[in-house]
Amino acid sequence: MNRIVVLDTETTGLEVNQGHRLIEIGCVELGDRRRSGRHFQRYLNPERAVDRGALAVHGLDDAFLSTQPRFSEVAAELLQFIDGAELVIHNAAFDLGFLDAELQRLDAAHVPLAQRFAVTDTLLLARERFPGQRNSLDALCKRFEIDNSSRKLHGALLDAELLADVYLALTAGQSALSFAFDAETAGAAGARKPSRARAGPGTAQRPRVLRASIEEQAAHALRLDALDKASKGTCLWRQREADAGAAD
Repeated sequence: MNRIVVLDTETTGLEVNQGHRLIEIGCVELGDRRRSGRHFQRYLNPERAVDRGALAVHGLDDAFLSTQPRFSEVAAELLQFIDGAELVIHNAAFDLGFLDAELQRLDAAHVPLAQRFAVTDTLLLARERFPGQRNSLDALCKRFEIDNSSRKLHGALLDAELLADVYLALTAGQSALSFAFDAETAGAAGARKPSRARAGPGTAQRPRVLRASIEEQAAHALRLDALDKASKGTCLWRQREADAGAAD
């Protein structure tokens, strides 16, 4: 059985490097592109305050979270649930960054999850298919006519459920294609080979054009996603990208 776990998280804030923590993990299992009926969901005590901006997104407040288990109490159960599966995550660098930080706190020798699991990033997948367009989870639900009317606030399990439908729609008829998180970077880097053609006598040599690498593009896109999320969809740069894509 081809086992996939669709995963999402909620956090106290956007920046893991500023000490923000996980407050919810939600996972939905697929087997051979069908829902198995199994899922994993836990709220977590982050042992720190939730940012106001994050609270407005998911509605999980400090009082409620203070009654929940700590990550250390659910880590083994989570790892057992995802063991041996391919992980499907929207904006994988964000969620994996927080998960790796939590696991690193428990084990200094922790090996990053992207090195242990095949990871498919549906945000990268959507940008390949719909360049220049908005590819948030809400935008993709609308594009694929997936009912997300219950998504008044973000929730890890609810978002994982919706992402499972989005993933199946994105990959319908394309199961042979691989968009693994760690493989894409290596493949894209190997595909870019600069031309070494020499200019002929008396011919002005063209200036060399340096284009952003796939890593730089991903970092830029992640920053825009954070700005767009913080501004509740009013990031002007993201809107201009969408307008440019529509014009094409």
